[in-house]
Amino acid sequence: MSTVGKNRSEQAFERVLFASRWLLAPVYLGLAVLLLLLLVVFLRDLLGYLPRALTLPYQDAILVTLTLIDLALVANLVVIVIFSGYENFVSKFDLGPRDDRPTWMGKIDFSGLKIKLIGSMVGISGIDLLKRFMEIGREHANVSWEELKWLITLHLVFVVSGVLLAAMDWLKERASPHH
Repeated sequence: MSTVGKNRSEQAFERVLFASRWLLAPVYLGLAVLLLLLLVVFLRDLLGYLPRALTLPYQDAILVTLTLIDLALVANLVVIVIFSGYENFVSKFDLGPRDDRPTWMGKIDFSGLKIKLIGSMVGISGIDLLKRFMEIGREHANVSWEELKWLITLHLVFVVSGVLLAAMDWLKERASPHH
């Protein structure tokens, strides 16, 4: 857009607004630090169960596996939010020619980010729900039907939200004049 016809104060105001996107950069840096926290929790859980690996009951092994997968999904989600959020709202990554750049990097728009987020949330809530179901009937299990109802409800809300977001994107794509 041309700056012709705009006064200096309006131009300055728009420059400040445009530059304000950089206020998000520390947020993404904080999320990168959060990855370190997730790694510490992952390693703590993994190393805590390794000494018991030969005597660990099957169901406990499954629960540990689900917990570690859950942590990995959350970490993946954080990486997607960091990269996509930074590239969509702050600035493009200028890493030069790199072979190790994820194939999706730079290709996920805000709509794709929403779908990936809700998909991860569905996966995470599904794993949590499965873990709680596996605890039913076990010694020292503290699972109430009220809690299960809320977990199921939350999971279904995520699933329905994901389907609705995907449907809205599909409809938007079909209505687009570029299509």
